[in-house]
Amino acid sequence: MHHSHVFVLAASVLAVTACNPFHREPVTAVSRDVNLNARWRGQLATPAALAGAVQINGTASMQPGKSIEDTMLSLNIANATPGGVHPWQVHRGQCGADEGIFGTAAAYRPVKIGDDGRGGSGTTVPMATPTYGNYFVTVFASAANPETVVACGNLAPPVR
Repeated sequence: MHHSHVFVLAASVLAVTACNPFHREPVTAVSRDVNLNARWRGQLATPAALAGAVQINGTASMQPGKSIEDTMLSLNIANATPGGVHPWQVHRGQCGADEGIFGTAAAYRPVKIGDDGRGGSGTTVPMATPTYGNYFVTVFASAANPETVVACGNLAPPVR
């Protein structure tokens, strides 16, 4: 009988040890997306002055590039005239209150519009991604008509 008590006691200790709710495996290293919560985003629309004549819409983003000294910029537009070519840029300020281009004009490749009225373009500028301020994306009618803005959108800063 004494052996059965020892066996039950040993089995109980083993079960409690194996099922210990306080025992935790070491934490595994987790890789981190450096662009998470670092992306500026915006919705583009045609200015009210062109309503009815043009109705371009789209999205734009600004995020850290491959190095800390680069910023990747991207643009996607829709409902544009098929075959069109539109210069675009990111500027400091807000739509209607331009404070200057972000980077240089030469850094921005025009967006070419496909047969479906959609187009996209992207670029990397050799400037650190801003962490505060106001920025916006502007899309121009054409290289021959850079005074006419056909779409604009303020970029919302990253959520911190």
